[in-house]
Amino acid sequence: MTEREVITSTTNPKIKAAAKLQQKKYRTQTGLFLLEGYKPIEEACTADVDIQCVYTTEKYLQKFDFIKDKVILVTQPVLEKISTTESMPEAVAVAKQKEYTLDSIKNAKKIALIENIKDAGNLGTLIRSACAFSFDVICLCADSVDVYNPKVIRSTVGALFKLPVIKTSLKELKDLFPSHTFIASVLNHKDIVTPETIDYTQPFVLMLGSEADGLTKDAIDAADIKTTIPISSKTESLNLSTAGSILFYISSRK
Repeated sequence: MTEREVITSTTNPKIKAAAKLQQKKYRTQTGLFLLEGYKPIEEACTADVDIQCVYTTEKYLQKFDFIKDKVILVTQPVLEKISTTESMPEAVAVAKQKEYTLDSIKNAKKIALIENIKDAGNLGTLIRSACAFSFDVICLCADSVDVYNPKVIRSTVGALFKLPVIKTSLKELKDLFPSHTFIASVLNHKDIVTPETIDYTQPFVLMLGSEADGLTKDAIDAADIKTTIPISSKTESLNLSTAGSILFYISSRK
């Protein structure tokens, strides 16, 4: 039986390379990303994500029997170096990013388009909600946070591996889905309809804008329908992930 690799130094080349994946620059260059904790690693395995290796300590070794051939034993200080969380996870894995093309989503009926989202936690929650309410794909447009940001991955609680998330543009989506209804979520605009009155039985693209500025003018102008969630006058607006989750739920009831 092959002896298991053990790493005890934080300056080991593999550990230094893994630690660099905390930065978007290196995730983009390598096509790799970090998975932290038992549940995300297990979910990724179930979804056939290509896991390169798993770093864990002796304490948690048995928990990762399902992927034992990829396990590398490390010390606590080494695990701390590659982890991005305040509380230490059971393990940190290095995995290959999934790549999706526009052609791979051409049959999608329920699409969420998200523009310029900056908050990793909000994106993670929206991915989780989109998965819960049976959306086919999430399309990230313009200057959005990296979907493989460690906080995004943690916030999805495994949902990231259950539906495609693709970086694209509004124009590409309009060209790919000319017959879909494009629905813009806006705050103050003329010709607004309530979300419950929209026909979700036909293919649609539900568009959500950034936390600070909402949808761009181009997205609003491209919309077939504009909608907003009626709220109390005591509240100025809803958090993006909250509003998006409500709209995802309403669209799933039709």
